[in-house]
Amino acid sequence: MTEAVEVIRSDALAGIAHGFLGRRGGVSRGIVSGLNVGLGAGDDAQAVTENRRRVVAAVLPGAQLATVYQVHSADAVTVVRPWPDADRPRADAMASDRPGVLLGIVTADCAPVLLADVEAGVVGAAHAGWRGAHGGVIESAIGEMIGLGAVRGRIVAAIGPAIAQPSYEVDEAFRATFTGADEAFFAPGKTGHWQFDLEGYAAARLARAGVGRVDRLGLDTYPDSARFYSYRRATHRGEPSYGRQISLIGLPL
Repeated sequence: MTEAVEVIRSDALAGIAHGFLGRRGGVSRGIVSGLNVGLGAGDDAQAVTENRRRVVAAVLPGAQLATVYQVHSADAVTVVRPWPDADRPRADAMASDRPGVLLGIVTADCAPVLLADVEAGVVGAAHAGWRGAHGGVIESAIGEMIGLGAVRGRIVAAIGPAIAQPSYEVDEAFRATFTGADEAFFAPGKTGHWQFDLEGYAAARLARAGVGRVDRLGLDTYPDSARFYSYRRATHRGEPSYGRQISLIGLPL
């Protein structure tokens, strides 16, 4: 029996078509078995296409999926219509006010952030790894939304499955990238190392940006290999590749 596509939703985004998806319900096989949507995972192209079709059908049937070429930047773009895969802009956040456009952020430990101003009819999505979050990708996504008519205080946001603090060991060089004001997001680890709270850091950036509500789902990608893909887990296991999951948000047609 085929496993159903699992769609994880946030109460903060109730009334908006959205979903955080993992690896359940797809057709990929081998090391990336499940609902892999990553174009760069070394997966069978037809399997990835089918998985992407399934995620759209599960969240906003009939919509057009829009993704960007993610590069861990702070860059955001406004989406009028999806681009061909070969022409995707290099960016890590999107905003749109177009019905039928489904924004998709691909992750494998980084924090996916979905945003919406329901009254304005504007949605956004950000790929917030530590580098992008530190560089301002969340604020860039909010800026693009405001440019489309969103109001900062009306925006609600949800942070989906990401590597959690107990699983995210970093070294002194990583810690030195942040300021003393970020001390709360680092717990002492083994000698010369720290445990970084990526979800907490992203939530704090959202709060400082003035959004009205932030929902932290608290789902750790690293330990749950049956449910989520994880770059760090695959690296620690010496696996040759890793899958990518997707987080989606859009306005109905």
